[in-house]
Parts: sequence; C-alpha cells; structure tokens
Amino acid sequence: MRLIINKLAIFLSSLMAILGLFFLGWILVTLVIKGSGALNLYIFTHNLVNNGILNLIWGQFVLAGLAAFIGIPVGILAGIYLQEYGNNSRYAYFIRDLSDVMMSAPSIVVGTFIYAIIVMPFGHTNGWAGVAALFVMLLPIVVSTTDDMLSLVPVELREAGAAIGASKYHVILHIVLKAAKVGIMTGLILAFARVVGETAPLLYTSGSTIYMETDLNHTFPSMTVSIYNLATMPDEKLVELAWAAALVLTIIVMMLNLLGRYVVRNKR
Repeated sequence: MRLIINKLAIFLSSLMAILGLFFLGWILVTLVIKGSGALNLYIFTHNLVNNGILNLIWGQFVLAGLAAFIGIPVGILAGIYLQEYGNNSRYAYFIRDLSDVMMSAPSIVVGTFIYAIIVMPFGHTNGWAGVAALFVMLLPIVVSTTDDMLSLVPVELREAGAAIGASKYHVILHIVLKAAKVGIMTGLILAFARVVGETAPLLYTSGSTIYMETDLNHTFPSMTVSIYNLATMPDEKLVELAWAAALVLTIIVMMLNLLGRYVVRNKR
C-alpha cells in the first residue's frame, strides 16, 4: 500500500511539474512570437513619444536601482542585527514576523499605501513614490535572505574568531559575512530581479510618461506601467510595441535570475 501511495505521489508531482512547465513554455513562446516582430534597433534608441522604449528602460532601472541602493544596505544591516545581536529576543522574532508579512503582502497594497503617504501630499505621481514602493517590496526580501544565510554559518567560526581576540564587529565583517556572501549575493540579485518586473505598485506611485525624464519629482517613465497602457491601446502598432517591451523586460529578468543561479553554481 505504501509503495502504491508513493508511486501515486511521484506521478502526481511529476504531472503538476510538467503542467507548470507547459504553461510557462506557452507563455514564453507566445511572448517571443509576438514580441520579436516589433523588436529592432530603432525602439532602443528612441523614446516612447517616437514609438521607442529607451526612456522606459531608463526609468525602470532608475526606480529599481535607487530602491536597491537604499534597500540593500538597510536590509543587510537589519539581517545582521537579527542574527548576530537579536539573540532570539521577542523583538527579533517580531521583526522576522513583520518581514514575512511584508514579503507576502500583495504589491497593489504596497502601491496603495505609498500613494496615500507620498503621492497624495505631492498631488501627482512622481518618481520618489515609485522608488519608495519598490523599496518597501525589496527590503523584507533582503532582510530575510541575510538573516537566513547568516544562520547557516557554523557557530564554531564565530567562536574561533572570538578565541583569537577579534572583536564581534571584526568577526561579523571578516568571517561571518565572507562565509555567507554567496548566498546573500544570490538573494540580492533575485530581489532586484523581482522589483524590476513589478507593475502594480508603480501604477499608483510613479505612473509613466512618454518622454525622457530625469527629475524624480515629476511623473517618471516606467516600462511595466507603459506595457500595461500600450496593451490597451486601439492602435495595433502600439500593441506590438507593448509585446516587444514585454519581451525585453522578460529577458532582463531571466538574465538576472540566471546570474543568481550561476553565482551559486560557480561557487559550488
């Protein structure tokens, strides 16, 4: 009976995996077929106002880059505190639980929250609101990743550092972080890949514009929001441009994910 149940479980698991891969492949093939038709050098050298996506790529990476620039140091320091200084206190457990809740919160809720505290006082969508929304989404991932990776470092390494007279600061910086750097780096890459492809929080915060923009106080170009807007246009050329932009964004996200996998595999 146990053998039958085991074979049935393996069969169902394999079937669900194949089903998931089938739909994933279907999406990717459709994206390549529809997006490659409008993919050419012209769209990478012109802004959306001229039927290009140059300003959209710029805007998406500026928003995600600034969110990562602010969120990664804060998240790493928070993760270090939880694992190295929290001592499994109630406060540390509370922060971990709060981080898990934030990580599982729908992105549209994050966008609505930032809209209420930043966009409404400004009176219009702006780049800073988009950065704040992506920061809120990236931070709990970095905190959780750092906390988990540091927890895998053997206690003996910390004790060995302390035994030779190294301060706690030096033990953390030169021993613990170096031992966990590959796992942390992989988590950072995957966290950045996630926020690069976010759409919902930017709908309410940064918005999007057809022009090149460098001032974050104004409505800022966003590739994901523009894809959503272009896909609903009656003009067939704009819809094709949306497919091309979606294909470019998918390739970027896939490359970031593959980079994260490569870092781990190469280290091993």
